[in-house]
Formats: sequence, structure tokens, C-alpha cells
Amino acid sequence: MQTSSPKSLFGADEARLSEVAAQAGQPRYRGRQLFEAMYGSRMTSFEEISNLPKDFRLWLKEQGYSVLRPSISRQFQSTDGTIRYLVDMNDGESVETVWMPEGDAGESGDGSEAGEEENPSSAATFHRATICVSSQVGCAVNCQFCLTAQLGVRRNLSPGEIVGQVTAVLNDRKIVPPQQRVNLVFMGMGEPFLNYDNFMAAVRILVEGVGIPESRMTVSTAGIVPRISDLGRERVRPKLAISLNAPDDEIRSQIMPINQKWNLELLCSAAREFPLRSREKITFEYVLLGGVNDAPEHARQVVRLISGMSAKVNLIALNPGPGLNFGTPKQERVLAFQKVLVDAGVPTFIRKPRGRDIFAACGQLKRTMELVQVS
Repeated sequence: MQTSSPKSLFGADEARLSEVAAQAGQPRYRGRQLFEAMYGSRMTSFEEISNLPKDFRLWLKEQGYSVLRPSISRQFQSTDGTIRYLVDMNDGESVETVWMPEGDAGESGDGSEAGEEENPSSAATFHRATICVSSQVGCAVNCQFCLTAQLGVRRNLSPGEIVGQVTAVLNDRKIVPPQQRVNLVFMGMGEPFLNYDNFMAAVRILVEGVGIPESRMTVSTAGIVPRISDLGRERVRPKLAISLNAPDDEIRSQIMPINQKWNLELLCSAAREFPLRSREKITFEYVLLGGVNDAPEHARQVVRLISGMSAKVNLIALNPGPGLNFGTPKQERVLAFQKVLVDAGVPTFIRKPRGRDIFAACGQLKRTMELVQVS
């Protein structure tokens, strides 16, 4: 296990890199060159950055700086083309990051829905894909239907560790945005809004450095109400998805303990006040648990909850996993739930599970290798 490393500049913004350049007696624009090399060109060592003066590169090494970033240690491929990556941090911790070709986990940037296209493409025939990104090692929110909750939370990820997951996957798939279309969903391990500052710093680097437009990013929250308001004030921000998962406070508090702090009234009020851009909708994610929250009456309650909002709903039939005390509803229950919402005028989509056979689907991420048979 690696427990120490040189000071990595990966994760620093342009202002910080310009400060470093100035400390070295270099013009501040060298910080911009360093920023573009690390994030745009995805260079992994100072030696590769040939437009930097040799004395500056030498100074950076002498000061103990590096371009060290997260690295992929294992990967598992699904029959549907999805890839689950185990990504190692520099201190020995790890998270999971998921690549989903030809579709995504909830948002695709242009309003088209997840997983509607068949025959996932390879990098050679790339059309579009989504990367599902983690924000914490584990998760503190403790949703009862999620495998990640069984880990608890180990720590927050730094901006560089969040950005590094994306660049590691892009490198592995040989993809260069924005020329090739990639969407990001911050729906992996962790609650992004409990690591808000680092998450938002990563978003800005991903937009300004890596080249992924904010319109192709979505962040999902279990309902950290104050941070929903904060996100609405950001100059650069992803689209918002809220994990609703229940029609009333009683059920939601049972399956999502966070509801005891920020109940549905507070959550829906924050959603109604969230400033939307042109043609933008809030996404409500709803995990259907057999016999718990999947009845037509529950759907009618959801209609009343989100009435008047510019919103859409993604329905997710529970993805099973060991230790989860819930069942996946039958398809007819899912379709009946959808029909109630659609008939009420709510755009509602059933999310196809991606990577369920390799424990890469929504709610299945657990930094696990033993759950998957590796050839």
C-alpha cells in the first residue's frame, strides 16, 4: 500500500498553478500551460510538457511536486459493454468508476434517455458514452437499498481524485472530449453534496481543463437541502438530479434516514426554488422496491409531490445485491407506476440496468472484487 507520495499538482486549478509558476520565478502564464498539459493533453509527467522551460521542470521536481493521479487497478466488463473500474488513490484507498457506452445512468446531455440504444459501441466506433464518477470513499447517507451504504464513509475525495477518475477512464478508452461526446454523472460512490467544495472544484477543472461541457454533467443528491440552494448559485454547474425514492415521509425515512433531517417538504421546496436554465428539468430518481414504494397509489402521491415543477422522473427497478432486504418489482408493476405518471403529464422513463452482471449498476458499487467471477 502506498502511503506517501510527492506533492501532486493534479487537481490544482489554473490560479494555483500560476502561483506555483510565480514562486519559481516564471511568468504566471506558465501556470496556464501546466493546466492545459495536465488536463487537456492529459500528460503524466513534467518531462512530457516540452513547452515548459527545462529549469522550471527541474525546479518542480526539486520542490517535490509531481503530476501523480489515481490509477486503474482492476476492471470488469459486462455483457452489455459496461466496464466497472476499480480506481486506486495514492494513499491505498480505492473507489469504483463506471464506463457506459451508448447511453448513461440518467442524463445524456441532449434530453435523450439512458440506455435506449442497443449494441454498445467500442472505442473504435465511439458515438457517445457516460462515466459514472465517485465523490467519496464509501458513503455516509446509509440508504437501505444501496450496497455502497454497507461500506460507511472512509473519507472525501480531493478534486484531483475526482478528476483523475475521469481522465483515467478517458485514457483507457482512448477518448478525447469535446470532439468525442462524453457525459458525466456524479452518481457513483458517495454523496457529492457532503463533499461539496471538492466536488465543485473538480467540476470546474473538468469543464475548463478536460473539456467536458457542464451541459453534459449531472449530479445526484440524496437530499442535502442547503447544498441544493448553493448549487443553484454556481456560475458553472451540472444539472441536478434528486434521489426521491418514496412518496411520503414515512416510507422515505425508513429507506433513506437522511429524510429525518431534511424531509420531503424541505426537499421539494428547495427543488421548486432551484433556478433552471432554458429547457432544463430537474430529474427525480426513483428506485422501485417491490411491495414497498411501487404501488399505483404511490405513483399518484409522487405526481402530487412534484406537481408544477419542470421535472422528469427516472424509474429504477432495484438492482439486487447481497445483504439488501428488498426485492426487485415485477416488470408489470414498473410499467403500471410509469403509466400513472405519464398519464398525469410527467415525463417518466424506465432506466435500463447497465452492468448488473458485474455489480456496476445503480446502487451496486462496493469496491468489490470478490462478487465477480474473474476469468
